[in-house]
Amino acid sequence: MRHAAGGFDRLSLSGVRGNRPHALGLRPLGQSVTLNRPDFSGNQAAMTGSYPHTRLRRARSTAWSRAMYRETVLTPADLIWPVFVTEGEGVEQPIASLPGVSRWSVDLLVERAREAADLGIPCLALFPDTQPERRSDDGAEALNPDNLMCRALRAIRAELGDRIGLLTDVALDPYTNHGQDGLLGPDGYVLNDETIAVLVGQSLNQARAGADIIAPSDMMDGRIGAIRDALEDEGFVNVQIMSYAAKYASAFYGPFRDAVNTRGLLKGDKKTYQMDPANTEEALREVEMDLAEGADSVMVKPGLPYLDIVRRVKETFEVPVFAYQVSGEYAMIEAAVAAGAADRDAMVLETLLAFKRAGCSGVLTYHAVHAARLLRK
Repeated sequence: MRHAAGGFDRLSLSGVRGNRPHALGLRPLGQSVTLNRPDFSGNQAAMTGSYPHTRLRRARSTAWSRAMYRETVLTPADLIWPVFVTEGEGVEQPIASLPGVSRWSVDLLVERAREAADLGIPCLALFPDTQPERRSDDGAEALNPDNLMCRALRAIRAELGDRIGLLTDVALDPYTNHGQDGLLGPDGYVLNDETIAVLVGQSLNQARAGADIIAPSDMMDGRIGAIRDALEDEGFVNVQIMSYAAKYASAFYGPFRDAVNTRGLLKGDKKTYQMDPANTEEALREVEMDLAEGADSVMVKPGLPYLDIVRRVKETFEVPVFAYQVSGEYAMIEAAVAAGAADRDAMVLETLLAFKRAGCSGVLTYHAVHAARLLRK
C-alpha cells in the first residue's frame, strides 16, 4: 500500500519478483516491521527497520563509507607463513604440487625470514625436509640438537633476533621412515604414550634452539600437558604452545607431503589419531582437553572446509583460534588461477578475510607474503 507521502514499508518479499513498489507487499510508513532472529548465543535478538528510512545500501555507496563500516579487517599481522627448509647452501627447490612455493636451504631461509619481517608478518612456521638417510623407525633425528630444524632456528634468531616469531612443528612424520606422526607398534598401530615421550624431547630440543611457539600436530592424547610440564621444568615459561587441537584426517594434505617428502613413505592413513571430518562435538572436546593441559592457543586444520569448527570453538571457549589454510587449499587457488578461472589477488584476500570473519586470530597460509604485499599497497 502506498503512503500519502509516497513511501513504502516492507512487509514481505517472499515469492515476489520485480522491483515495483506496489508489487513488494509494502505497508504504510510508521508501521515498522520487527523480525526475530537468534543471536550467536542462541537467544532471540530484535531487529527493527523500515524502508525507506532504513536503506542498507547507503553505507555501501562510497569507498570511504564501506571502509568505515567494515566489520572485519585483515592486516599482515594476521598472517603466519609456513616455510620449508632443506639441506645445502644456496639451494632453492620449487615444489611442483605447490606452485610458487619452494624448499630453501638455511641461508636462503634467513633472507626469506627478513623479507617476511619487513612486510609485517609476525611469525614463521618451520617444517624440515629431512634427508632419507636421517629417517628411522623411531624418528630419533627429531632429538638431534643439530638437526635441520634446530640449525634453521639458530640461524634465523642470530640474524633477526626477536623481529619475527618462530613456530615449530612437533610430530615425528618428518623424521620417520614410515611417514606416520608417531612410533609404531608391532601391528602398525601408532602408539600414544610411547610417542609422547619422544614428542616431549623434540619440544625441548626446539625450545633450546630458539623456538617461540611449539605447535604439536601429532594428535596424540595427553601430549599438551606432558610438553607443558617439561617446558616449565626446564624454565621455558614463556615458550607458547599452539595446539593442533582439531586436526582432521583430510584429503587436502597431499602437496604438503610432497614438500616434506613423506608421500611415498606413508603406508595406510592417519585416521586412528586425526579426526573424522564428520565430527564437530569431538573437536570441542579436543580443544577443551588441550586448553586444560596448558595450550595458549588452538588451531583448526584444514581451514576453509572447517570454518564452522572455527566459529564453534571461538564462541565456546573465547580463546585465540588459528586456522591453517593447508596445501590443498592453496593448490586449488593456484590451479584456478592457472586455468584463467580466477583472479589470484581477489581470491587470496577474500579467503583470508573469511578466516578472520569466522573468528580466527590469525591464519597460517602459503600466500602470506603475497597477501602482505597486497595489504600494504
